[in-house]
Amino acid sequence: MKNSAISERKNQSISRGVGMTTQIYADRAENSEIWDVEGRRYIDFSSGIAVVNTGHRHPKVIEAVKAQLDRFTHTCHQVVPYESYVRLAERLNGMLPGKFEKKTIFVTTGAEAVENAIKIARNATGRQAVIAFAGGFHGRTFMGMALTGKVVPYKVGFGAMPGDVYHAPFPVPLHGVSVADSLAALDRLFKADVDPARVAAIIIEPVQGEGGFYDAPREFLTALRKLCDQHGMLLIADEVQTGFARTGKMFAMDHHEVAADITTMAKSLAGGFPLAAVTGRAEIMDAPGPGGLGGTYGGSPIGVAAAHAVLDVIEEEKLCDRANTLGARLKQRLQSIRDDVPEIVDIRGLGFMNAVEFNDVKKGLPSAEIANAIRLKALDKGLILLTCGVYGNVIRFLAPITIQDGVMNEALDILESSIREVCAA
Repeated sequence: MKNSAISERKNQSISRGVGMTTQIYADRAENSEIWDVEGRRYIDFSSGIAVVNTGHRHPKVIEAVKAQLDRFTHTCHQVVPYESYVRLAERLNGMLPGKFEKKTIFVTTGAEAVENAIKIARNATGRQAVIAFAGGFHGRTFMGMALTGKVVPYKVGFGAMPGDVYHAPFPVPLHGVSVADSLAALDRLFKADVDPARVAAIIIEPVQGEGGFYDAPREFLTALRKLCDQHGMLLIADEVQTGFARTGKMFAMDHHEVAADITTMAKSLAGGFPLAAVTGRAEIMDAPGPGGLGGTYGGSPIGVAAAHAVLDVIEEEKLCDRANTLGARLKQRLQSIRDDVPEIVDIRGLGFMNAVEFNDVKKGLPSAEIANAIRLKALDKGLILLTCGVYGNVIRFLAPITIQDGVMNEALDILESSIREVCAA
């Protein structure tokens, strides 16, 4: 079987709206490695976009899923509930930042978690408006698209977005936007566009994912918390990509002395199985009436079983510490070549959620061409990378936190050689 032959079939049978970063078709995967249908091995620095922080097919996750398969696969928790759902909610309630009582619901995807967070916020506050940030990504459903602060490719051609959603600039000093600039823009928003008394919530990624892996400065999150408290708004932390040890702590908000009222989670929660969650202040989560929340597949017993195993693995294998160690190694390697590669304008990241940003030296402008050329060069050498950013000029690193040291070293060698070859050319 050839990748090219499957690709031709894909072109005939799958909507072109489903974009694909590579044209290699997976046959099997183990921890940080993927083998395609032609037998070629790749090192995976994407983790299915931060989904397998605990690696492909972690033995404990697979064991937990097999055990659940032998009991039951689906009852719909709203019809015949199960204890594992309750126990997972209890665990998340105890893990999330904030010294207050919490409650949780489970759904299926990150976008669905965000949709429900907005529903809950509007119900609890009796308000409609929501503020999000430029560069943010919150999903491809209609409310998710409205909240997402990037038009291409997420909003193009899909018509009018849901109303009462407003955007403010996210503080990115590298691109000339300071914390003071962002706060001033919010102040102008309140003066020109929306009464803060109508705002249900402000939603923010503590580290922007698709937007470029820019982390929200502590003073900015502190100011947002103060602003929300002042005007009776809720603060929603979108931890879909940042959660579960990726940033060197269980959640990115753990890096700050700020607690969100509502947190959305998905991706690595269940180590490759579809599961998402919304956790928040108990009184807020209880605002919707019975039947207002849920979904047929929400809190799948398979996903819940996997999630329990994921939380165990993170604790037992000390993956928060491991993320910090791996991220430091990656950034150190990139820093070691920076003097030779002037196209590198920034190296950043919390824990093992890292990025490198490239500019065209002659033009002094962000260069998506350089970032993509490096991605393709690395892929040819057997390393899967992802790009991101409003300008498409950022390479983001999301390898499994369980990656073996030898494989990590091999990946860093490929990364360095790919950067040097592309930038030298």
